[in-house]
Amino acid sequence: MRLAPALAIAAFLIAPASAQNSKPTGQPIAETIPAAQDIAYPGTMRLMVDATDINQNIFRIRQVIPVASAGPMTLLYPEWLPGNHGPRGQVDKLTGLKISAGGKPVPWRRDPVDVFAFHLEVPQGARELDLEFQFVSATEEGQGRIVATPSMLNLQWPSVSLYPAGYYVRNISVQASVTYPAGWQAATALRPASTSGATITYETTDYDTLVDSPVFAGRNFKSVALTPKVRLNMVADEAGDLAYTNAQLDAHKRLVKEARALFGTEHYDRYEFLLALTDQLGGIGLEHHRSSENSVDREYFTGWDKGPGRRNILPHELVHSWNGKYRRPQGIWTPDFRTPMQDSLLWVYEGQTQFWGYVLGARSGLYSKEQTLDAIAAIAAGLDQRKGREWRPLEDTTYDPIISARRPKPWTSWQRSEDYYNEGLLIWLEADGLLRELTRGRRSMNDFAKVFFGGRDGDWGVSTYDFDAVTAALNSLAPYDWAGFLRSRVSQTNGEAPKGGFAKGGYRLVYTDQPNSTVKHGEDRTGAVDLSFGPGLNLSKSGEVTAIVWDSPAFNAGLAAGMNIVAVNGTAYSAERIKAAISDNKGRKSPIVLLVRSGDKFRNIELQYSGGLVYPHLQKIGEGESGIDLLLKASG
Repeated sequence: MRLAPALAIAAFLIAPASAQNSKPTGQPIAETIPAAQDIAYPGTMRLMVDATDINQNIFRIRQVIPVASAGPMTLLYPEWLPGNHGPRGQVDKLTGLKISAGGKPVPWRRDPVDVFAFHLEVPQGARELDLEFQFVSATEEGQGRIVATPSMLNLQWPSVSLYPAGYYVRNISVQASVTYPAGWQAATALRPASTSGATITYETTDYDTLVDSPVFAGRNFKSVALTPKVRLNMVADEAGDLAYTNAQLDAHKRLVKEARALFGTEHYDRYEFLLALTDQLGGIGLEHHRSSENSVDREYFTGWDKGPGRRNILPHELVHSWNGKYRRPQGIWTPDFRTPMQDSLLWVYEGQTQFWGYVLGARSGLYSKEQTLDAIAAIAAGLDQRKGREWRPLEDTTYDPIISARRPKPWTSWQRSEDYYNEGLLIWLEADGLLRELTRGRRSMNDFAKVFFGGRDGDWGVSTYDFDAVTAALNSLAPYDWAGFLRSRVSQTNGEAPKGGFAKGGYRLVYTDQPNSTVKHGEDRTGAVDLSFGPGLNLSKSGEVTAIVWDSPAFNAGLAAGMNIVAVNGTAYSAERIKAAISDNKGRKSPIVLLVRSGDKFRNIELQYSGGLVYPHLQKIGEGESGIDLLLKASG
């Protein structure tokens, strides 16, 4: 029977979708990149970097890679970079790639799945590949970190090199050379083999060590020995920024001495602090086995008495030579820079490093004891404001370098961030108190440092560990349910930060209306306003809201990051005015009225808060030296 046109249309419309739509079938992704093997690569790569363009910030590279036979080959650009805890390779800035063999072009194609991989065919008779390319580094902050300025540069080898797939990077030999701007000096853990004019050729090493040996170079440069093995290498925007005093230098010398006393060994044949005093080079604090990349503000020395600033950065990065480089979580060690890292033990890798960094800062005098206690108080109070601990355990934050890559967050207190640094510090502070308690003062985290990180003096290889190794080391000092202790703080959600170490160490966290030295120095240095412990907001110098604590009075009033407070109770905004308004409103039922701009809209917001100004402090309990006092005390 022939349907009427209208019925035919109706039948088409109600026909099952499965009769109309195409349905593809999933296909497995073929692995075309050879896995890393623990075998020697044939020959030595040669890497030549021209770093003289400090106006356009372009690094020009020639690389020669020996080959053993014709056929398919894959070159990799480093993706998973040690110390970054995530895929941070800047392959987007690799440009102009040309490959040739015997003077003839060799075509390449990028892998469609792993865009850090380049496939090619080595022609018959070729003995080496000649690569030319550029690393076009950032010229403004929105493009990435600034690594070259008219006064200094930070050369990171993974940005300016490729390597052959299929080999452990420790088995790939390489010799690198760099041409620096005329008159500049450079520092790195590598040692020069020869110098010709402004070009330094470094000793042949393996690719793993090369990547782990960055360079700081600059027009204004000083290098001083802290010990026979350790040097402090400084570059600065201006020569006057390098005017340090003997007392300041002595504090850095004590840092190295105290680290050696703590761990009992040194896991380097030499160690180079690379320190940039700058407002122009991009910020960095990155660990390496025999060096570290560190940037601080220009007043690091000249503004020493204003407060500690970033003086905790050098202790932190030095500790990493033991914790993170020598002893490394099994999941974070990888045979090449393509294999993903597994970050679940960052609360040990970074958390305990944060702990020892503050301890060594106090023992060396880079921080005073009061400044250290104030910093820890601010850390604990800030972590109590992390409302996201209601749903997200600390261990889950160890994946934040992969999830967020330190991008700005709208609600950090609810989303959480890389909390494993500071919350790890508090866990290890509590472990110190528990060890002292269990052993009646005979054992502490000082003993753990030697047992777990000590090892063989001078060994700058890698010794991996897992969770069980950590608990075994603790149990060797004092039998206890250390696995349960750690898992309850790391793997479970908790309503507040782990502050048990305060009472065990002879202190308690209290709040007053006076800012502690950490908060005060931060506000004085930047002009910002920290009201996170009371109404629950942070403000920039201009009144922009930079952070809101989830479910705080500021949150419930409708404030959000990015808004601007224009006026307070009808008068133009200033840091002093909003603090005065909050202080004056203590105990009152009336709201504080804020005129807020969001985009091109203005509105009044009533902040219902009458708690006054609130700041955290650690208050001593009892008399005599307590566990925390002993922990922060210099070795002698």
